[in-house]
Amino acid sequence: MLTPILSTTIPVIKSLSDTADFSKTVQPYLPQLYALPQQIFERINDAQGLKELYISTNPVIGSLGFALALAPVVLLVAEVNKNYSQVDRLWSIIPVVYNCHYAIWAHLNGLPTQRLDHVMAVTVIWGLRLTFNYWRKGGYSVGSEDYRWNIVKDYVGPYVMFAFDVVFISLIQSLLLWVITTPTYILLLAGRLIGDEMSNYDNVFSKVMFAIVLVEFFADQQQWSYYQARTKYRETAKVPQDHNYTREQLDRGFNTSGLWAYSRHPNFAAEQAFWVCLYQWACCESYTFTNWTFAAAMGYLFLFQASTWLTELLSAQKYPEYKIYQQRVGKFLPRLVTKSMDEPKSKKEEEKETKQTKTIKKIEKATGMGKTKKR
Repeated sequence: MLTPILSTTIPVIKSLSDTADFSKTVQPYLPQLYALPQQIFERINDAQGLKELYISTNPVIGSLGFALALAPVVLLVAEVNKNYSQVDRLWSIIPVVYNCHYAIWAHLNGLPTQRLDHVMAVTVIWGLRLTFNYWRKGGYSVGSEDYRWNIVKDYVGPYVMFAFDVVFISLIQSLLLWVITTPTYILLLAGRLIGDEMSNYDNVFSKVMFAIVLVEFFADQQQWSYYQARTKYRETAKVPQDHNYTREQLDRGFNTSGLWAYSRHPNFAAEQAFWVCLYQWACCESYTFTNWTFAAAMGYLFLFQASTWLTELLSAQKYPEYKIYQQRVGKFLPRLVTKSMDEPKSKKEEEKETKQTKTIKKIEKATGMGKTKKR
């Protein structure tokens, strides 16, 4: 096995808090990023040389280089096909690649890998679940695209959409999928100090992250079952006997049962919690209250806040009872008092529904979301 001098590849650290110090663990290795394209080009036909380059490049820099190289590829494919869901197709795959990369890199360099193997395992399970769910909804079908991109395209026009694709869809999202895995780099560095023995933090966080994936699985399955039943109901006008839904629930048009009775987006809540949990794992392992990978967790939360806002705006336009659902059930976390959608509307809820309808109409008028622009 090739073993480079680790002191030139990853930092020599003396305390766990140093593992989370950007100025000591990342900044000194940024020059490797600038030289990486030329070094790859010089070894492009030399498998052994590429392997040596891989294990002698700081792992966080190597993954960053991959993220930056991915952005123009995604941009090109999106613009050629005029389909802006290219990053969506990679969403469940790229973070798995990065976390596997950290574990493989550590194995090749003879570093402690037990906690990294746990991160890799739980991330692979996360990726398999999300990939499967995206596939069965037709996400990998030729020409499929997130319906929200059509709304954005029609509103902003082709020139602004191109700029948005360059800056946000292709570049920022590619970097976000990289940065959410950077807490694993801190765990890699921590392993050099504390060895391969699993700490209490390791045991707790790995199990919590696995439990979060289970929540996502059940939320996805409940949503899938509901829409399968709704499709049959709309085709036959009969309540499917193989699904446990009432006519009122199917007429409503959106799922309000199971986990969805307590959270309007239990899958989104668990998705955010998964990566926040990885960040907290790195904080606890490095004995820091916060560190530079905080940008990962916050970036993910901001993205989901924005995308959920648009999703709910469109849902409120489409489904008359969605405004009542918003009043009764928490967006991500359950409220202290959650009221079932099967209970009748109160007078106060009807008044709020009327107010929200007026607000949505104002937003539609101001943004043009209620109508389609001519191209």
